[in-house]
Amino acid sequence: MKIHTLTTGVIVSDIEDFSLEQTLDCGQCFRFSQTSDGGWHGVAADHPLTLRQTPYGIMFENITTDEFNGFWRRYFDLDRDYKAIRNSFPDHPALRQSACFTPGTRILRQDAWEALISFIISQNNNIKRIKGIIERICQNFGSPCGNDFAFPSPASLACLDEQELQILRAGWRSAYILDAAHKVNSGQLDLSEISVMPIEQARKALQTIRGVGPKVAECVLLYGMGRLEAFPLDVWMKRAMAQLFPEFTPESFGEYAGIAQQYIFHYCRCNPHCLEK
Repeated sequence: MKIHTLTTGVIVSDIEDFSLEQTLDCGQCFRFSQTSDGGWHGVAADHPLTLRQTPYGIMFENITTDEFNGFWRRYFDLDRDYKAIRNSFPDHPALRQSACFTPGTRILRQDAWEALISFIISQNNNIKRIKGIIERICQNFGSPCGNDFAFPSPASLACLDEQELQILRAGWRSAYILDAAHKVNSGQLDLSEISVMPIEQARKALQTIRGVGPKVAECVLLYGMGRLEAFPLDVWMKRAMAQLFPEFTPESFGEYAGIAQQYIFHYCRCNPHCLEK
């Protein structure tokens, strides 16, 4: 990977397996959207960013090299060799096909708190509505950052009640959001401690939050805590496991099971014909 500093930002070149579309539009984050000119704009925590894929590499607009190295490099997991990881997977035709379909997907290193609330909101929901609720929670309760809004802190939500959250139009999820905010803000749950617990213990700790079941806990572990062995099982993945990998368990995919899951999930979502009716 090479980093080129320009007056207009930073260009990253000579990096394999990094597609903005495949990474930012695969269901793992909800605050990035494609712009009318083909770029991508979004906010991670309190860091706004516009970036685009160019013939010379990926352009990170209006940031410094220090900002890139200090935040975005880790956020996009740019120092990990995804080709080597794919080569380490079990030799299975459906897994090979899935990985070849979206080799540019990287697992984002999102903030654990933001991931927790985002995937609570995602339950029984569609992408457009999830993004709308998250946009409203940031605009109403987050701090301004440039022309955008940061994701609100646990403290800023813990002082609210369900009536005040009606503006989100999140329905029954509002009670779950508040329970998470109260538990994290009070110190009853320390997300940084949970992130390094043995994974079974971490799963149980996250599921003490109202409304957090196995699937949401697994998403928080994978997308918010960097636990690449985590393996979220939503409707798509349950069908894929039953029909394409009947002899497999999540553990069969090894220490990078979460990356395998992302390849399989996105492939099946984009190619539903691969699953039996």
